[in-house]
Amino acid sequence: MGNVCSKSSNPTDPFAQPGRVLGSQPAPADTTTPLIRNNEPSKSHTTGGRALGGGGNAGGSSDARSAAARAAEERAAKHSAAAGKGKLSSQLAAQKAKSRNETLEDVSRAEREARDVQNADETRKWN
Repeated sequence: MGNVCSKSSNPTDPFAQPGRVLGSQPAPADTTTPLIRNNEPSKSHTTGGRALGGGGNAGGSSDARSAAARAAEERAAKHSAAAGKGKLSSQLAAQKAKSRNETLEDVSRAEREARDVQNADETRKWN
């Protein structure tokens, strides 16, 4: 809280000097500092890009496509090799192979079996 009420030692503070009236001329600029200009011409950067609308370099894109295809094949081969690792992965593969209707039928069958077990238990308790 002390620096809120203290004076700033920074001379470039714009609020340290009194202001000016609206419509008056700004303070004259310091003419002792010469302006520095860049006399070098601007350098244009040329890169290996293609011109817009042109046919371009078809060989480069086919190389990228073939590299992407090779990488995708390697990932697929690695994934298929990992799929045959054990019991859980084979169960997961079988579950993924089922259609939506088959999955719903399995769930329905499990629910019916659970209801039958519950009804049998209630019947046993009744007698």
